[in-house]
Amino acid sequence: MNSGRKTLLIIPTYDERENIAPVLAAIHASVPDAHVLFVDDDSPDGTGALVDEIAKADPRVFILHHGKKAGLGRAYVDGFKWGLERGYDYLFEMDADLSHDPKEVPAFLKAAQKSDLVLGTRYKNGIRVINWPLSRLMISMSAGVFVRIMTRLPVSDPTGGYKCYSARVLRAIDLDSIRSNGYSFQIETTFKTWMKGFRIDEVPIVFEDRRSGYSKLSRNIASEAFLMVLRLGFYRLFHRPRKSPENP
Repeated sequence: MNSGRKTLLIIPTYDERENIAPVLAAIHASVPDAHVLFVDDDSPDGTGALVDEIAKADPRVFILHHGKKAGLGRAYVDGFKWGLERGYDYLFEMDADLSHDPKEVPAFLKAAQKSDLVLGTRYKNGIRVINWPLSRLMISMSAGVFVRIMTRLPVSDPTGGYKCYSARVLRAIDLDSIRSNGYSFQIETTFKTWMKGFRIDEVPIVFEDRRSGYSKLSRNIASEAFLMVLRLGFYRLFHRPRKSPENP
């Protein structure tokens, strides 16, 4: 499927101990050759210690300890840098709670043969969200409409967090310049990718709300996202996306 290219699934964790074994089992069943990097923000429930033990026995599993609760954005940036330093070709963003089904990874990798960034979409050609209350679904869909209007991003689900980047995208978008640390990280990185002229594709996914653990969404994270979208929208008024870079 990936022509021998190296694949890394990056999973930020904070109090996700109950989800580690199930998500690893699902990943290994779907893409047995892929490697998994957990980026743990010093979870009080012992998530990091559990992954340490698993990593000793499984050469496909790694962990990066932050030592503090640094946030989603910083976890992914550090994970991307870790993966780029080790020569991975495809680097995924994935949640630990199985809301992002590992069975979809092969579909991402197939799309990545012709695209630079592949997004999992919950809303294109129908709604595929399970176990969300209507209020949360409406907030999510409205946020997507707001992002598209403000930034003109040509994607159906700009707030989604199931993504596959080619290494060359991550090298090009200047990871150190990313400001977002909450869920707006997803919007900012996709926007930067688009403005650089890279090819973006979407694959349909089914999103199921977490089975265990708890959501980390807060008012501060929502406020950060709102302000980030305004900033990106203002930037878009005076800049156009570049033409697509040449294929490697």
